[in-house]
Amino acid sequence: MPARLRDFHPDAASDTPLYMQVANRLSDGITGGDWRANEALPSERVLSDALSISRVTARKAIDLLCDRGMLTRRRGSGTYITPKLEQPLSRLTSFSEELRQRGFTAGSRWLQREIGIAAPLEVLALGLSPNMPVARLKRLRTADDVVMAIETSTIPAAYIPDPQHVTDSLYGYLEAHGTVPMRALQHIRAINANAEQAKLADIAPGTAMLHITRVSYLDSGAAVELTHSWCRSDYYEFVAESRR
Repeated sequence: MPARLRDFHPDAASDTPLYMQVANRLSDGITGGDWRANEALPSERVLSDALSISRVTARKAIDLLCDRGMLTRRRGSGTYITPKLEQPLSRLTSFSEELRQRGFTAGSRWLQREIGIAAPLEVLALGLSPNMPVARLKRLRTADDVVMAIETSTIPAAYIPDPQHVTDSLYGYLEAHGTVPMRALQHIRAINANAEQAKLADIAPGTAMLHITRVSYLDSGAAVELTHSWCRSDYYEFVAESRR
């Protein structure tokens, strides 16, 4: 029996269904670090043999953890631990910073980097004059090569005259050029992925996503960034601390 499965046996005398017991114990093991992000979970057969349960019970336990977003099935490969990004709402950090702090390798797949004329909503959000040039960036944000989010950013061209010079980290570029976002307002809502978003994020159309709209400001109060992010809800979590 794999050593890490020794403590996952369900209690046959419990009123809780066996599959739910197994799912809960596997969940505790995942959050406790018994498996790393993107590591394969033992197969239904291995779980069945190791825990003395039927393969149907093992499958139902895995299905439940997939529904919870803790496991991800990869066709023809197996079931893997879903990487989770918990992003606090109390501090302003970049996607790359958050991932590095949690041991992931952050990456970007660029879809668009260009200069254009600010659209009316961009003018309003960034406090620009009509017809001002802006840099537009669109990319897929990845953690260990898994797509976590689709992101589009609009920044006044005064801060990014050549978007091709932005590589992995937008905030890294801005800070290197003396433009440091100090605060941000974020609006978060639930949406269902349309066909394009589903294709880019490798999910089924209609899957729930988190749509985040963020406007970041310099210490002077000037708006420097308008970003829309469509995040996979199975990979992304936001954490807010409240005090009385």
